[in-house]
Amino acid sequence: MKRALILVMDSVGIGGADDAAAFGDEGADTLGHIAVACAAGRADVPGGRSGALRVPNMNALGLGRAAEAATGRHPDGLARVERPSAVWTYACEVSKGKDTQSGHWEIAGLPVPFAWHYFPTTEPAFPKSLTDAMITQADLPGLLGNKHASGTEIIAELGAEHMRTGKPICYTSADSVLQIAAHEETFGLDRLYDLCAITRRLCDPLRVGRVIARPFLGDSAATFVRTPHRRDYALPPPAPTLLDAVEASGHDVYAVGKISDIFVGRGATQVLKAPDNASQFERTLEAARAAKDGDLVFTNFIDFDQLYGHRRDVAGYAACLEQFDARLPELMALLRPGDLVVLTADHGNDPTFAGTDHTRERIPVLAFGPGIDGRPAQPLTSFADIGQTVAAHLGLPPLQHGTTFL
Repeated sequence: MKRALILVMDSVGIGGADDAAAFGDEGADTLGHIAVACAAGRADVPGGRSGALRVPNMNALGLGRAAEAATGRHPDGLARVERPSAVWTYACEVSKGKDTQSGHWEIAGLPVPFAWHYFPTTEPAFPKSLTDAMITQADLPGLLGNKHASGTEIIAELGAEHMRTGKPICYTSADSVLQIAAHEETFGLDRLYDLCAITRRLCDPLRVGRVIARPFLGDSAATFVRTPHRRDYALPPPAPTLLDAVEASGHDVYAVGKISDIFVGRGATQVLKAPDNASQFERTLEAARAAKDGDLVFTNFIDFDQLYGHRRDVAGYAACLEQFDARLPELMALLRPGDLVVLTADHGNDPTFAGTDHTRERIPVLAFGPGIDGRPAQPLTSFADIGQTVAAHLGLPPLQHGTTFL
């Protein structure tokens, strides 16, 4: 029996890519800098986590060794494991982005073949032709924001005015994205989704990667909180991916978390929505119990990025890594002979770095399962090597991009 699981720890990069300087990210190292902060006592939380970063299960698989290979330095506080149990290495990205879609599409065997459209840092950020069309087609009284911003900060800044005027809050970041925040009750969740669908169509000619609905609740800056009803409206992949290949073979793809959104539903035969790491882990366990020979489970674990990377919360990020690590044995207990698990990431988001955006980094690649002997692998020159390896493991025809590393 051969099954495969790809587990993406969103934003857990392990050191700047060769071209990091071109993205303004020279010196970024998500895992390494978190480990430094923990070992130095700068990530201690009264009544919470303290001391060196504790991720024994991932470290036993080879996380520390992969980070050492990527940066030349073993993460502070992690024991150096001489014989990790996984096939371990790091991967470099070919796609010219540092965003969710670029990373996931490339992991699934499809490096992004074009340049995304990025909105400028000037204000307003969005072209008037786009915002005028949004206002007209969605029958809006206007828009608020129209700039680069942190999602939580701009909701605190403009949420009350949004509730008073009915104007949705629109903002962007260093990613190819247009995010729309609106109050679930005063504006309406369905109305927000309809607006995002309209905006998605308007953004297609520009090659904007995602339009994201960001609903929130509360009645003041002090009480506003984003809800779990986020929805991503992504540009569809321009060519088949690993997910399409699995579906074409007559098998199931269990798309957990936001995977289905990232691939616009293509190839996702079983969609298991979940809003946070804890529920995404539960749905992954559910999929691991249900998946049959030839099936793929593909999960994005969002909290690292959404809750801690963008908010530059080092202690929270460290605790999130430790909580995730502590649950890995639950998944390992469900693995069957022939299973392959690839634990990886899609980009970086160094919480010690300037700004609040993703960072262009190398990613860890840890491949394990019953019968897989631990060893180092050569560095991967594309994330697509992951997809090609999984395709070969499942007995699928070779994908267009990538080289197997097993």
